[in-house]
Amino acid sequence: MPTLALPALPAQAERLIELGIPGVANIPADTLRAFAAHTGSDGLLTIHPDRAPASVLAPLLRHEGKRGFVVTDLPDVDRFTPADLELPESALYVVTALDRGDHLANWSPAEALPELSRAGRTPLLLTEGIHWVLQQPAALERDRCFMTIGSRLRKENGTFDARTPALWISNGTGRDGPERRNAPKVGWCWWGNRHPWLGFGSAVDRLV
Repeated sequence: MPTLALPALPAQAERLIELGIPGVANIPADTLRAFAAHTGSDGLLTIHPDRAPASVLAPLLRHEGKRGFVVTDLPDVDRFTPADLELPESALYVVTALDRGDHLANWSPAEALPELSRAGRTPLLLTEGIHWVLQQPAALERDRCFMTIGSRLRKENGTFDARTPALWISNGTGRDGPERRNAPKVGWCWWGNRHPWLGFGSAVDRLV
């Protein structure tokens, strides 16, 4: 996608406050404002997933007036946690140099992950992808959506669940229901499957 400038960090903080997210995350609004005002980094202001999980963030998404949702067959969405990624311990951090990964459309997650690593990039978490779209709705376009393969569910036997989360725009078919046509959607795809309309969201770093 063409590079779009994110709002300044203080404006992003006000957006999160307007949405009520700091209250859910138990972060005082003034703490969020102070972090945004004084951090020396540019990028996406992000709340740690332990504080603001995907199930809380997804309904705050909007597209063409439709509310975001998590698909019914992903009831365990909050169990998809950072997969072999080092996250800052801070409740607040900044994700830098976002990219939707359109050039990797029609790659499988299994193929895309080593390519992102080779390019010195880190795959986005699901919660980071949602934060991005909350701040910059244009990041999600019909037929130009993205997977967030930094989040995976590790099973009791130590292997990963084959589902991988993604953000796209519902067609209102199947269990989504026609009333959700054009709504932003948290869904999933198989680790080994390719989709021509899904890129792979990534970044360069996570900073505090």
